[in-house]
Amino acid sequence: MIANAALLVIEAAGGLAFGSLVLMADAGHLLADVSALAVSVAAIGLARRRPTAKHTFGFERAEVLAAQVNALLLVAVMAWVVLEAIRRLAAPPPVQAAGMLAVAAVALVVNGASSVLLARAAGRSLNMRGAYLHLAVDAAGSLIAIIAAALILGWGLQSADPVASLITAALAAWAVFGLIRNTTHVLMEGAPRGLDAGQVEAALLEHRQVVGVHHLHLWSLASDVAALSAHVVLTGEPSVADAQRCAEALRTMLAERFAIVNVTLEVECEPKCVGAEASQPHAPAGGETQAPEGK
Repeated sequence: MIANAALLVIEAAGGLAFGSLVLMADAGHLLADVSALAVSVAAIGLARRRPTAKHTFGFERAEVLAAQVNALLLVAVMAWVVLEAIRRLAAPPPVQAAGMLAVAAVALVVNGASSVLLARAAGRSLNMRGAYLHLAVDAAGSLIAIIAAALILGWGLQSADPVASLITAALAAWAVFGLIRNTTHVLMEGAPRGLDAGQVEAALLEHRQVVGVHHLHLWSLASDVAALSAHVVLTGEPSVADAQRCAEALRTMLAERFAIVNVTLEVECEPKCVGAEASQPHAPAGGETQAPEGK
C-alpha cells in the first residue's frame, strides 16, 4: 500500500508533466489500488473478529464484499480512461515519450514486484485475488505504456498513448468480469466452486448406515470457507449414541475428502421405523396400562 501510494504520486506528476494519458490512467488505477488494498486490509481485520449475537457466522464474508468493491472501483476508473482515450484519439496531444518511458519503467518494477508478492499469498481468497488483480493489471498497463512510449520515440506515433490506454482498459475489463462473477456467486449462496452436490451426496451414501440424503445445501461462508447442511436418513432404529457416532464419521469424511468443516447434519430414521414407532400404544403416566372400559 505504501509502495503504490508513492508510485501514485510519481505517475500522476509524470502524466501531467509529460501529457501522457496512459500514465494518468495508470495513476487513476493506482488510486483505486491504494483504496482496494486499504479495503482488503480492513476486510482481513473484520474476518478475524469473533462471531457475535447479531453476526453468528462471524465476519468472514467481509472479504467477499471487499473484493466486489475493488472490482467496482476498477470498473469506474477504466470507464473514465475509455472516455478520455476516445476523446484524445480524435486529436492526439503531444506526449514527452522519454519521461513517460522512465516513469512507466519504475511503475513496472513496483507493480510487478507487488503483484508477484500477492500472487503467492492469494490462495482461494477472493479478497486477496481482487487486490492481486488490481496490481497485475497495473503491471500490464505499465508494460503497455513502455511499448507506447517506444512507438512515440521511434516513429512519432502520438496516437499510441490513447490506444495503449484503451488496451489497458480492455485487459482490466476482462479480468474484473471474473471477479464480479465469482463474488456475486458467493453472495447469492451458490455452491462453492470445485464442489459438486451430487458427488458430496454420493459420498454420504457410501456410509453403511446411510440410506438416504435430502435437503442437501452447499454454500460459502467466505470465498475459501465452504459450508454444508443436510438431512441424513439412517437404516434401522439406531440409538442416539449410534446416530451421533455416524454423524461424526460423516463430518470427518467431509473434512478429509472435500475440505468442508462447517457441517450441520440432521439425522433421521427410515420412514417405516418412524411409522412403526408411532403405531405402538403409549402407556399412561406412571407406566401402567389400562384395559378398555367394559372388559
